[in-house]
Amino acid sequence: MRWPWIIFGLVALAMVLSLFLGGSRGTSLNIVGSTSIQPFAEMEAQEYQKAFPGRFVDVQGGGSTAGLQAAASGLADIGTCSRGLKKDEEGQFLPVVIARDGLAIVVHLSNPVENLTRHEVRAIFMGSVTNWKDVGGRDAPIRLITREEGSGTREAFAHLVMEKARIAATALTQESNGAVKELVRHDPCAIGYMSLGLVGTDLKILNVDGAAPSAESVRDGSYTLARPFLFVTRGIPSPDAKAFIDYVLSPPGRKLLEQEGLIAQP
Repeated sequence: MRWPWIIFGLVALAMVLSLFLGGSRGTSLNIVGSTSIQPFAEMEAQEYQKAFPGRFVDVQGGGSTAGLQAAASGLADIGTCSRGLKKDEEGQFLPVVIARDGLAIVVHLSNPVENLTRHEVRAIFMGSVTNWKDVGGRDAPIRLITREEGSGTREAFAHLVMEKARIAATALTQESNGAVKELVRHDPCAIGYMSLGLVGTDLKILNVDGAAPSAESVRDGSYTLARPFLFVTRGIPSPDAKAFIDYVLSPPGRKLLEQEGLIAQP
């Protein structure tokens, strides 16, 4: 489990360099964490800076664990986490749910499979089912794509799908939604999981237990593979952090998230 600490160290170094190199522009707010939340936070930051010239927001990834560590240590004003907080984390942070996101099970566009049960998804990622023909597809091996330890997306997948089962050691580990997307996009035998809001049109999203993943099905609960997107702070947020959080929760901020396929908080 050294990867989260290595990633945290790299993020910390990047933040120090960012502060040193960007000091002249007056960067006032640092946000670190989930690569699922990162692109949405970056879009919000761009609009926020247009609305409030002179206020600067620096958004970095690194994973949910790195985001929590950065917030806990004071390296980040806001940490981002794409899963619910664990029991031992709840007392350390003040969480704000900014949106909910579906967890999409994705395959190559040419894959004929349309639906998997949650049990089938679990069996595939356990390594018990290794050929697509066993779940209604072609006679071809299944190649697993997973996220790294410390990823909020992986932890949400483990909680929602795997229960107590472990992901097979044969799975290829990737460190971002974008990396998962690229591997699946170029491999007709691949299967992965990622943020529904980031899938786009290059991948096929499978129905799970007969439910089609969408913003509407996440909202009404018919698609059950869903997780919270959190902003976390160590105690009461600073004025700069509160101003940005308030913007994200405002009508313009919510509208932006919903346009990108998330379920914004009312």
